Amino acid sequence: MQCVDPGENFASWRDQARILLAANISPQEVLWQREASLFSEAIVQEEAVISSVKVPAAFMDLAESVACHSDPTRWALLYSILWRVTHGGERHLLAIASDEAVAKARTMEKNVRREIHKMHAFVRFKLIDTDATTGRERYAAWFEPEYFIVEAGAPFFRNRFANMDWSIFTPKGCVHWRENRLTFTAGIAENPVENPDALEAAWRTYYRNIFNPARLKVKAMQTEMPKRYWKNLPEADLIEELVSESQHRVTQMLAEEPRPVKPRPKNAYLDRLRDLSARESGESGANE
Repeated sequence: MQCVDPGENFASWRDQARILLAANISPQEVLWQREASLFSEAIVQEEAVISSVKVPAAFMDLAESVACHSDPTRWALLYSILWRVTHGGERHLLAIASDEAVAKARTMEKNVRREIHKMHAFVRFKLIDTDATTGRERYAAWFEPEYFIVEAGAPFFRNRFANMDWSIFTPKGCVHWRENRLTFTAGIAENPVENPDALEAAWRTYYRNIFNPARLKVKAMQTEMPKRYWKNLPEADLIEELVSESQHRVTQMLAEEPRPVKPRPKNAYLDRLRDLSARESGESGANE
C-alpha cells in the first residue's frame, strides 16, 4: 500500500496522480492521506520521466471542481475514475451518469459550483479605510464557505472590483486584491471585519506574506508611501523591522550552500519508476 499526500488542491493531487499512473499503481494500492499510517509505505517523491497520458478535458473540468470539495474521500474517488478512464478501457466513463463513482463526483461538482455561486452572490464588502496617498479605497468582507472555493471564486471579484483594494477572509482560505495582483493566504477562524484588532492582525499577516526581501527598494517605497503616512497603516510597524532584516535575509539566502543530494533510498516503488523510465528511453532511442 502506497501512502500518498494529495496536498491541498487540484494541482498538488494532479502531480501525484501522474506519478502513480506512470508507475501503473492501481487505486487499490493507494491510500490518500496527509500523513503515513503504521500500515502503509510512505511514497518518496523523486523526479522521474513520466510518459504523457491523454486525459479527456471533461475529466479535468470535473476534477478541478471536485478538488474544492471538503469530502476527504474526493482524492481517492478522482484517482479511481482517472485510472478507469486511462488504464481500464473506460474512455467514455464520464458519459455514464448511472455509474456510482461518476454520480458521486457529479454531486460533489454540483455542490461546489453552487457554493461558488453563493460566494459571488452573498459576499458584502465593507469600506475599511482609504489610502492617504493614492485615495484608493480598501474594502474587506467575511464569508464562511462549506468548501475550499476561494481560489475558484476569486476571479469574479477581481474582474468586478478591479478599481479598489479588497480582501475576502474565510476559514477555508483568504484572497487579497492589491496592486493589480491576487494573493492567497491561509484561512482564519473568526470574522475580523467587525473587530479592529483582528482586522489589523489579518492585514499584518497578509503584508508579511507578500514581503519579498530580495525585491526591496527602500527609496522607491518611501516615494510611493512617505513615512508621514505610516502611522495610519496597520502594517506600518512591521516595515522598519522587515527592512532591517531584509539585507540579512538576502545575504543568508545567497550564502547558503546547496544541500547535498541524498543517497538513493531503497524503495520498490522508486525502482519501478526507474525501470519504466529506462524502458521508455530505450524505446525512444530505438525509434530514432
